[in-house]
Amino acid sequence: MPGSVTIGHTDALVMLSHDDAKRLSTMLGQMAHMLDASGASRLDDAQVGELCQGRATSREELTGWCRNLSQYLAEHL
Repeated sequence: MPGSVTIGHTDALVMLSHDDAKRLSTMLGQMAHMLDASGASRLDDAQVGELCQGRATSREELTGWCRNLSQYLAEHL
């Protein structure tokens, strides 16, 4: 992935390569599934807390964010 992502403090746009956008979309979709799942594949509360850097973000909010961003990326590839 080196060189495939362009992000800067003054940039109004973040650019990803097509392949990286597909990979990110898939990963976020899987993460949403793991947040929403029950059983062994479910992310536990401690893992969710780490992903949210200790902020009081709910599992439902993070699940929705991952699912929505995954869908948005997939629709714009």
